[in-house]
Amino acid sequence: MLERRVDALLAPWAGQHGPGVTIGVVLEGRMAVHRHAGLASVEHDVPIGPATRFRIASVSKQFTCAAILMLAAEGKLSLEDEARRYLPELPEYPQRVTVSHLMHNTSGIRDMLEIMRHGGADLGTPIRLQDLVDGICRQRTLNFAPGSRFLYSNSNFLLLGLIVERLSGETLESFLEMRIFAPLGMRDTRVTQNLQEAIPHLATGYFPDDQKGWLRAPHAFPLHGEGGLVSSVQDLALWGHNFTTRRIGAVWLDGLTTQTPFTNGAVNRYARGLVVRPYRGVETISHGGLWPGYRTEFLRVPAQGVTVIAISNSGASDPNLLAHRALDAVLDGRPGVHPVPALPGREAVEKLAGRYLDPETDSTLELALSDQGKLTITTNGMTVTAEAMEDGRFASPRGSSVFALRAAGPDAVEVEQDAGTIGLWHRVTPGDSLPEGLTGSYHSPEMATTWTVTEAEGKTWIQASGPVATGPLWEVEPVQGDVFRLHVPGTLFRSWLDVRVLREHNQVVGLEASGGRVKHVRYNRLAGSPETKAP
Repeated sequence: MLERRVDALLAPWAGQHGPGVTIGVVLEGRMAVHRHAGLASVEHDVPIGPATRFRIASVSKQFTCAAILMLAAEGKLSLEDEARRYLPELPEYPQRVTVSHLMHNTSGIRDMLEIMRHGGADLGTPIRLQDLVDGICRQRTLNFAPGSRFLYSNSNFLLLGLIVERLSGETLESFLEMRIFAPLGMRDTRVTQNLQEAIPHLATGYFPDDQKGWLRAPHAFPLHGEGGLVSSVQDLALWGHNFTTRRIGAVWLDGLTTQTPFTNGAVNRYARGLVVRPYRGVETISHGGLWPGYRTEFLRVPAQGVTVIAISNSGASDPNLLAHRALDAVLDGRPGVHPVPALPGREAVEKLAGRYLDPETDSTLELALSDQGKLTITTNGMTVTAEAMEDGRFASPRGSSVFALRAAGPDAVEVEQDAGTIGLWHRVTPGDSLPEGLTGSYHSPEMATTWTVTEAEGKTWIQASGPVATGPLWEVEPVQGDVFRLHVPGTLFRSWLDVRVLREHNQVVGLEASGGRVKHVRYNRLAGSPETKAP
């Protein structure tokens, strides 16, 4: 029965001349099902198999945290130490940022990938590891006070990986190989900072293309403690089983799933490189991974003895959904497991569709009806299909962050986010005009970037010139009043920044931009910057 359910999940990729998916279901430490569909290499017609390796991206974070916990158990650091103790190049932030804050994504340190995006660089832009470190160290302000909120930031885990290297005197690759991978027999798993390195049995990552079928996914950023692992379903199953056998880590392993509340006492779902959250009445422990052309979900239900691993080399796939559907096949009918909550009908979803603005933060939100009649939620360009909660709300599905909403009258939605933060977002009526006086140049010292605003072909555009690249033209779209949306097409998806115009005496003096993982970046209008129009 389980095999048939998994095969049905893989059916869309079976027999297709394109990339695919592999799913493994482990029951009580035994690989009960391991199925594959699609190609590891479209060019060479190589199918995905049991030993196929993939870039598992952010699933790597738990291994970086494991290394930190090992060093803490050996007395080489304390989780409550200030991060600057080991990384003196970090600036003195307004509040103390600890190693623990980094592990729980509560540091407030801005995400390095989005920092680079502000400067016109995308994941396909060749850069050095030092460029990422420099971007982090230029920041003099934080997204929020450390410990008060959650915001996913890859910077946290790059910094943790550097701490491991400095305290151990080894590369992160060597440390993890000797201390975790070799003892557990994880022969397919390794850290690969250099993306040009040839790795046996590594699947190629692809994006769909309307004209050519499939394109190789471009990626040129170096990888480290935030996402540098390649691995396989078989190896991740060995790692998942170690949480039961405790072959390594008996002293520190539980630390990976230890949650630390926010400063207001609310629960933080993000433990240490792993997410702890309820699903159908049972506690799940998981993490996803996303990198151009690769997507991963590592999902465990310890009380039920279940681990599900889904990995794909197709940027159009959703291993998170596939893993949960495979988990459903195991959980259905078990005592104490709740049924999957039913989504409201099409009529209720249609009433919610529209654009919403949070007057407190200037963030915008798009709610829409999919072709399948389901609600989609889009924030900063990232679109997900909503799932139903048991209390009747819609939620962003199964991720590390909290984003739940419900109608609050005909033109508003109540949105709950991390740390119990609840806001009333108002529907925005289309058709507003852009603020006047935008054209000119603006500079952010923290981003080391100048934005130039021009007008051409009846539209307004911004071009970013940063420390490693000059980006293409980004389109500016009005939202309401002095708030506009800046569209920033990228390798993974078409993102946007929510931007507010800053004024003094009714003159435009700057811009304040917020994205998904970088908040409240100020760009000051350059002195003498004239209003400019492109020819």
